Amino acid sequence: MKKKITLYILKHKIKIGLGLILCFWYGFFLPSTLFNKDYSTVIFSKNHSLLGATIANDEQWRFPPSDSIPFKFKNCIVYYEDEYFKYHLGFNPIAIGKAIMTNYKTGKNKRGASTLTQQVIRLSRNKKRTYTEKFIELIWATRLEFSKSKEEILNLYANHAPYGGNVVGLEMASWRYFGTSPQKLSWAESATLAVLPNAPGLIFPGKNKHLLKQKRDFLLKKLKDKGIINTTTYELSIQEKIPTKPVAIPQENIHLISHLKQHNKGKRITTSIDANIQQQVLKTVQKFHHQYRKNNIHNLAVLVLDVETKKVVSYVGNSPTTIKNEKYVDMIQAQRSTGSTLKPVLYMGMLNSGELLPNLLVPDVPTQIQEYNPQNFNFTYSGAISAKKALAKSLNIPAVRLLRTYGLHHFKNDLNYLGLKGVNKPVDYYGLTLILGGAESSLWDITNMYANLAGTVNHYNSNNGNYFSKEHQPASFYQKTKTDFGKKSIYKNIFDAGSIYLGFDAITELTRPEDDKEWKHYNSSHKISWKTGTSFGNKDAWSIGVTQKYAIGVWVGNADGEGIANMTGVNYAAPVMFNILESLPQNNWFKKPMDELQEIEVCSISGHKANPLCPTVKEFVPLNTNTTLPCPYHQKIYVDQHQKYRVFKNCADGNNITPITWFVLPANQAWYYKKLNANYTDLPPIDKNCLNANNSVMDFISPNENTSFILTKDFDEKTNPIVIKVSHQRSDEQLFWYVDDTYLKSTTYNHEIAIIPSLGQHQIIVIDQNGNQIKRNINIE
Repeated sequence: MKKKITLYILKHKIKIGLGLILCFWYGFFLPSTLFNKDYSTVIFSKNHSLLGATIANDEQWRFPPSDSIPFKFKNCIVYYEDEYFKYHLGFNPIAIGKAIMTNYKTGKNKRGASTLTQQVIRLSRNKKRTYTEKFIELIWATRLEFSKSKEEILNLYANHAPYGGNVVGLEMASWRYFGTSPQKLSWAESATLAVLPNAPGLIFPGKNKHLLKQKRDFLLKKLKDKGIINTTTYELSIQEKIPTKPVAIPQENIHLISHLKQHNKGKRITTSIDANIQQQVLKTVQKFHHQYRKNNIHNLAVLVLDVETKKVVSYVGNSPTTIKNEKYVDMIQAQRSTGSTLKPVLYMGMLNSGELLPNLLVPDVPTQIQEYNPQNFNFTYSGAISAKKALAKSLNIPAVRLLRTYGLHHFKNDLNYLGLKGVNKPVDYYGLTLILGGAESSLWDITNMYANLAGTVNHYNSNNGNYFSKEHQPASFYQKTKTDFGKKSIYKNIFDAGSIYLGFDAITELTRPEDDKEWKHYNSSHKISWKTGTSFGNKDAWSIGVTQKYAIGVWVGNADGEGIANMTGVNYAAPVMFNILESLPQNNWFKKPMDELQEIEVCSISGHKANPLCPTVKEFVPLNTNTTLPCPYHQKIYVDQHQKYRVFKNCADGNNITPITWFVLPANQAWYYKKLNANYTDLPPIDKNCLNANNSVMDFISPNENTSFILTKDFDEKTNPIVIKVSHQRSDEQLFWYVDDTYLKSTTYNHEIAIIPSLGQHQIIVIDQNGNQIKRNINIE
């Protein structure tokens, strides 16, 4: 008996368990993904403007699902499609009964009874409409009601309803037919989109619009009758016109979309792009492209970053050119020769390391370093020029000489730390050309580097003399992602704020290498630190500008690498940058980081730390230890009682000599320097009684010691001579020239000769009227 009772209980437990499993399966066991669809990649600005979208893989315009439905559309769709949506469990028995009676009497399927829940299932299954399929839809609909909330079911419908052609979903339809987001639709527009899915193949904007208007107005009247809208809203709504044709999805941001799609395919992306600034930059790019293409310059890119947040404000990867001219190449990401854009970084680095002072004189003379012979852009020389002015003038020779002092490895490490990923080869590959465009980088990395340096100054000033431990961050497109600068720290990351500030200060005075009466038209009322660059062969023109708020990067050129004569950064990229600068809302310049600067006395002429003989001026320099020497150019000399001749204590009567201070540059620097500096005065000639004094009054300009030459021939098979140049502290001095102890000639004023030596080693000897002589060895191969 007990066994029978136990068996009876066990059977009932099994039945109950199976029943529970069946109920659970019925209520909750739907496919994990009802809609296994491909979606468009969609990007929005931070202002929620649509910047662009790509079509899904199945050729449908289908936005990624949205989490919410606007109030207006929710009421419109419910009252049009399923008035009792809130109350039923997936199907409406009364509606089904009415539909059966109507269709039976008419003999046609004139009336449907599908609820919104059933329509969601039908859209997800996409099967042929039969009675069997209708029954399956009904079962699945009740199961969907068990597993989802009413709000979630409405979202599923709105995101996947057909809207005519290849337009799917409320959000895509809203942008396609009204050019705005669903949240901004009027009652009339919401009603229009509510009635469209009912017969999307029959009526949609541009087709049977009178039928569409009838359906819309019917729904609006129903909303009025149900008290959802008032009479005034109804009257105004029915006056609104039906859209006549679809609105084009923005296509001008193709490079931005393409770049973001790489890691966000099929997603909705809210970017940091400012829609107003982006539109202004697009117009600027279009305007200058129209001008530049007349000169066979076809490509142009612009990047604007927010210095404080490291967010992208504007991104235009190329000009609206043709496919032939590489319109789809994203020139913001392309690796190109950097030109002179890295010179400010070297200046900051040397200030930071204590190897430079802002106005310290650096040589600008003909220079040959092994086989490398750098030239200034305008092929002229200053002799000696302050480091700050050399940077402002973007002189190549001083930059190369400074880089040699700073060290190639040191500089490359700085660039890598600052995020220039393209500078990835050994230093021997670049050599000293690294500072002049021998390396490649992208507009993205260079602009971001300037933005990070600017951010360092801002953070130091706003955080009571503190840096951030992660000061240098890659730029970001994503509005919702907060940039992580790390913790506050008293320690700098790479350069101190004072060195960076002085570097930016130097390039506020940037000038064009040669005169140009049109340059004044490029000046901006906003103070900006900016640097141009031009690659070898005029293949790339750059202009990078930075203020307290924005970093602006501009690249101009041809994507295929074709160089254009006279295309320089200052001629072509700078005008674009200034045009954009003027359109930006806030352009304050940097505050001086006083706690990272100290004021010292420097020589007012040489820029060196002052020696006791120097005229002095006070100057702000970085707080760190500076290892430069006191001024080597101001020296005490002795002249006779008439101050006409130079004398020495060992060759003149002590009662007839006067000590005075004289500014004396090395002979090869002085030869060029005095041409540009009228106040530079040559040393007085040495008194004949002191001719034997050992004083260096002249120097070779070219060639360097032990230089090797290969004699070339011209078209007439005549051997071309080599030119030897010498500078003397007194330009009117007569010099006497010898080759291997054989006298050649004498020169006055212009001290250079052309010679054709025989093969082998030779020695050039030059002697002045006072008996001073210099020698140089050369080799003819």
